[in-house]
Amino acid sequence: MADHTQALIARVTEEVLRALESAPIIETAEDLSHGLRARTVWVDGGVLAAHVRPAENLPRRATLPPSLDNLSAQGVARLIDHTLLKPEATTAQVIQLCTEAREHGFASVCINPWYVRLAADLLSDADNVEICTVVGFPLGATLPEVKAYETLQAIANGATEVDMVINIGALKSKRYAAVARDIHAVVVAAHPADVGVKVIIEAALLSEEEKVAACLLAKQAGADFVKTSTGFGPGGATAEDVALMRAVVGDALGVKAAGGVRSWEQARAMIAAGANRIGASAGVRIVREAAQRLS
Repeated sequence: MADHTQALIARVTEEVLRALESAPIIETAEDLSHGLRARTVWVDGGVLAAHVRPAENLPRRATLPPSLDNLSAQGVARLIDHTLLKPEATTAQVIQLCTEAREHGFASVCINPWYVRLAADLLSDADNVEICTVVGFPLGATLPEVKAYETLQAIANGATEVDMVINIGALKSKRYAAVARDIHAVVVAAHPADVGVKVIIEAALLSEEEKVAACLLAKQAGADFVKTSTGFGPGGATAEDVALMRAVVGDALGVKAAGGVRSWEQARAMIAAGANRIGASAGVRIVREAAQRLS
């Protein structure tokens, strides 16, 4: 299995790099058309200026899973993006989500863009809880400029992490340069504000080769994480997918397992496979079960 995986990664890497050589990833915001150029205006106008720091001063995000041998319930909580992305989510439910995130010390709350400002206000004094939102969600089929604009708006409202969905159809059509530019548009919008980018590949819709290509493109485009699923596709996270994604990105990127992770045993399997972030709506249950098992 390991030999097969390494051979597959090597073959797809060659194919992806060849495609990017003939159509390089766009390097700057100014090189994108109209929609992304708004970023320069916003920064110059002061909307984002307070958040922008030189790239060399940005912290390096954790990319590797912790050792299960020494993991505590508190450590488990620090791996969880406490998630509520249902379209019918109410204000009261988001308030409860933020209260739980503060109480348990989750890595982030992950909510739809409409609720970012509310979550940022509620957690303004909780320095250890990120405000995560989604971009191009859940289909991934919007234009790169639209995803970049969504990212900018989310940052202006207080987001500190964005989970963006790749253009799945473009990937399956082997339009690799287009996928890389799509991801890079979000990275260019997010990174100057020290906002991390997770790339949702929707693994349940992809072949093994396509999963490898998606992770390689995320790495080439400068993303911080690859993520298994939106939770709205035909399937969620599997340990096999997490292991493959980790094999592709190595220690350069984080791996987020999301979709259908509802228990400590499931979360533990994802961490063992290589995940260092878990997206789950059942975060409270997972931490409580972990406290019982790990004690």
